[in-house]
Amino acid sequence: MAQIFHPAFNTIARASIFGAIFFIVAITWVSAAIWQSPYFTEVAVTRDQPVPFSHEHHVHGLGIDCRYCHTSVEQSSFAGIPATHVCMSCHSVIWKNAPLLKPVRDSFNTNQPLRWTRVHDLPDYVFFNHSIHVAKGVGCSTCHGQVNHMPLMWKNATLHMQWCLDCHREPEKYVRPREEVFNMEWSAPADQMQMGKELVEKYHIRKGQLDNCSVCHR
Repeated sequence: MAQIFHPAFNTIARASIFGAIFFIVAITWVSAAIWQSPYFTEVAVTRDQPVPFSHEHHVHGLGIDCRYCHTSVEQSSFAGIPATHVCMSCHSVIWKNAPLLKPVRDSFNTNQPLRWTRVHDLPDYVFFNHSIHVAKGVGCSTCHGQVNHMPLMWKNATLHMQWCLDCHREPEKYVRPREEVFNMEWSAPADQMQMGKELVEKYHIRKGQLDNCSVCHR
């Protein structure tokens, strides 16, 4: 029987198969790298704001508690963005004529809220409740990072589902005493796992149910 294809085509076919596999693997790796990159996650990327508010100055420098501005964090699913009159409670006296704070003064005088750009913005199909996390001993810095050392605010973690599940499946690694929730300088002790297990029981954290889809997708 006459040979239709030259024997060299066998080598070409094998090279094509290996090349296709390599190409698929490379594309998958590149896609995963891009998905985890700041381009998509916006981790460590500062966002433009109407006023360059510095948590480092207000929290670390002046010692202002998170709850002074985020007033609903202990009672509501939403931590709350401070109304302009909260800013003006200080800045009607301090730096009251600073050009940098003109948008704040204009907002106060016109009764028009400042249009802050959200840094931590979950998809609409995700339900998140700040108050339950605070009540169960999850500290602000666990999710938001050391905001007391951020001159401008950026996202500290991806907020991807796997990142949330890591905590939901092993909360003992992250929970802290409730009185330390708003302490931005708190760090996990050497016996975190033992303490965490005790707090999980004390705060009635239902560890076995936390990775149920309906917890976050309702």
